[in-house]
Amino acid sequence: MNIAIIPARGGSKRIPRKNIKDFCGQPMISYPIKTALQSDGIDRVIVSTEDEEIAEIARGYGAETPFLRPKELADDYTGTSAIIRHALHWLAEQQQAVEFACCLYATTPLLQPDDLQAGLAMLKANSELDFVFSAARFSFPIQRALLQDKHGGVLPFDADSIKKRSQDLPPAFHDAGQFYWGKASSWLRPGAAVFSPSSRMLVLPDHRVQDIDTPDDWRRAEVLYQLLQQEQHHEGIISGR
Repeated sequence: MNIAIIPARGGSKRIPRKNIKDFCGQPMISYPIKTALQSDGIDRVIVSTEDEEIAEIARGYGAETPFLRPKELADDYTGTSAIIRHALHWLAEQQQAVEFACCLYATTPLLQPDDLQAGLAMLKANSELDFVFSAARFSFPIQRALLQDKHGGVLPFDADSIKKRSQDLPPAFHDAGQFYWGKASSWLRPGAAVFSPSSRMLVLPDHRVQDIDTPDDWRRAEVLYQLLQQEQHHEGIISGR
């Protein structure tokens, strides 16, 4: 069995109740739920939350909430891996075997079903891999970043690279914060790390990557989502001719 696990606690600080806040007409959490349900290869979509309201809304969009997460796993310091391990341990106690598990973040309205399917395919294609996660390329060479000293002066982050041409510097990538596919055994293995040589990145287009931690992030994500909807509508019209 392959599952998607969506962590969604109720105590978001910077954007209160952001996991169920209205985003372009629907609760934010509805988007990853629908994306996972539409993705081939995912057998169950489970929302891990300690919040009854979030659980009720999640069920309304087709997700399962077979348990409420313990309060001690819903604070500001609990890492994602601990939440996934809790869900996998719970399923194991119910005699429900999991082969591959995807941690899918609740604030991912730009994610597409094809992305999840491609990530799972990458993981299955190489038995030596533990994880496949979404990533994006930095639009500007990070080697040419600048620092500011305490007096306001400007310093190069990397003095050796600051004078090099952009095309002469290797590309750098960052975690897109959308999904993390892993073998269930890898999630459960002590010390296993998502960012390691036994992981691979599925690089997404820049216009489909937006971290959502602040009100400005939220507004930017709404604009990107609306543009994506327009693009998909236009492509649908063209393909329907």
